[in-house]
Amino acid sequence: MEILVLYYSRYGNVANMAQHIARGIESVPHCCAKLRTVPPVSETCEAVAQTIPEEGAPYAQLEDLENCAGLLLGSPTRFGNMATPLKYFLDKTSGLWLSGALIDKPGGVFTSTSSLHGGQESTLLSMMIPLLHHGMMVMGLPYSEADLSHTQSGGTPYGASHVAGTDSRQSLTEEEQRLCQAQGRRMAETCKRLA
Repeated sequence: MEILVLYYSRYGNVANMAQHIARGIESVPHCCAKLRTVPPVSETCEAVAQTIPEEGAPYAQLEDLENCAGLLLGSPTRFGNMATPLKYFLDKTSGLWLSGALIDKPGGVFTSTSSLHGGQESTLLSMMIPLLHHGMMVMGLPYSEADLSHTQSGGTPYGASHVAGTDSRQSLTEEEQRLCQAQGRRMAETCKRLA
């Protein structure tokens, strides 16, 4: 069972979260994570991204969404909203919306911000909106995950989060890592139950 972890990462923090989420997914028997990213959006109209990124996960295709059992979206915060490259990719999914390809699939979200109050929750909510429009079942993190009640860094019931610091170099805390893995594991377990 393949679960898509689709993200945009500018400084590597969201990509690191995606890796931990993938570990959680793959801790569930018969489930595998498919990591995909999106290219940056250029300010130059004529600029075209390389077909294959120089490093990291391959770029996502619409078929990746159509064929997944579940979806986890990740983005850094941009003024309390998802980053433009992820929004640009999602804006091209109207064909999937018309066909109902994502209806009743589970979905979830995760983010990284520079500061604790840098818009984590509003960013997570902004990423949920397209999932709801696609008819997906949106999942967060329950408070049965003890780290939600004790973390001094990231972590929300809306989805996993990370506080990267003003220079974006702060590593994921142990609590943040566990919450990412818990979110991936919960998604995989839910996909298995729905199958």
